[in-house]
Amino acid sequence: MTRDWNIGSLGLDFRRDSPQSRGMAARIYQRPKNAMQSGKARTQEWLLEFAPAEAKKPDPVMGWAGSGDTQAQVTLRFASQADAQAYADKYGIAAEMHSTPPRRLKIQAYADNFR
Repeated sequence: MTRDWNIGSLGLDFRRDSPQSRGMAARIYQRPKNAMQSGKARTQEWLLEFAPAEAKKPDPVMGWAGSGDTQAQVTLRFASQADAQAYADKYGIAAEMHSTPPRRLKIQAYADNFR
């Protein structure tokens, strides 16, 4: 049996005045184009990532870096900047917007390599 979970059914309260929303900071940005590839896949979506709530510390046994911050594992994708901002406002998340830098094309002919 599958069940669709929503925030209300989990008993979580993310309104501005709730204890869960205090200290929740996030950044909203648009994923940049991969410099190693020519494709532009997944560059039009907007991402909301939560800021780390605590510093990572080494595990005493294995030495791996980790923390108890589960919010760092969450990345939410949105179709537009307005949708991401509306989600952050709805759940009382202090979101910082990072604008996308303009794309600059370097138009060059193959013959320019031999001048």
